[in-house]
Amino acid sequence: MNKKPLAPGCYYHIYNRGTEKRKIFLSEKDYSRFVASLFLCNNTYPADLKRQGSTLLELLNNEREETLVNICAYCLMPNHFHLLLHEKSDGGISKFMQKLQTAYTMYFNQKNERTGALFQGKYKISIAGNDNYLRYLVSYIHLNPIKLIEPRWKENGIKNLKNAEKFLKKYKYSSYLDFLGEKRPETKIVEIKSLPEYFENKKDFEDTIKEWLNYKNV
Repeated sequence: MNKKPLAPGCYYHIYNRGTEKRKIFLSEKDYSRFVASLFLCNNTYPADLKRQGSTLLELLNNEREETLVNICAYCLMPNHFHLLLHEKSDGGISKFMQKLQTAYTMYFNQKNERTGALFQGKYKISIAGNDNYLRYLVSYIHLNPIKLIEPRWKENGIKNLKNAEKFLKKYKYSSYLDFLGEKRPETKIVEIKSLPEYFENKKDFEDTIKEWLNYKNV
């Protein structure tokens, strides 16, 4: 975990998993709630934690004040999540992550009639200290869902490349589709333009992902 103070203007990879490696997303509603929380908690005002019955579309249509961070990319997995955040101002990431994890834990515990911590500690964070690593993180985060269909693809390679590509395009719980330019409500969550222009166009991004899918030991 990075112990240096977070600096405005820098990019950070943030990830956390369920305590005792438990699943933190048990249904489509859980995924949708966390996705909506990415939007609602990225706000200088307190998040509305009482809208338990709202749909994803309704939550994403809420008005916000100034955002705390730029969410550059994200991916949700059954027992963990990855975020790529751009620190806009002092304390922005800390405030956002506290709101996000608290909001989702309250929702999850109420829904499942449980108490106590949901996540494994605060969260892990590492700085994307150079262009090469930041560009790599964009691909790395979006490639995570491949583990769901080919758990050892990094060591053994992809068995069915076309199947892997189709799976990524059907996986709704990441910003992959937003990088491909698909029009959907979730697009308002990410600020792709806050990243350097690593990809000339959508096809360039997709081609980069294909290159990684063809490469072992990512």
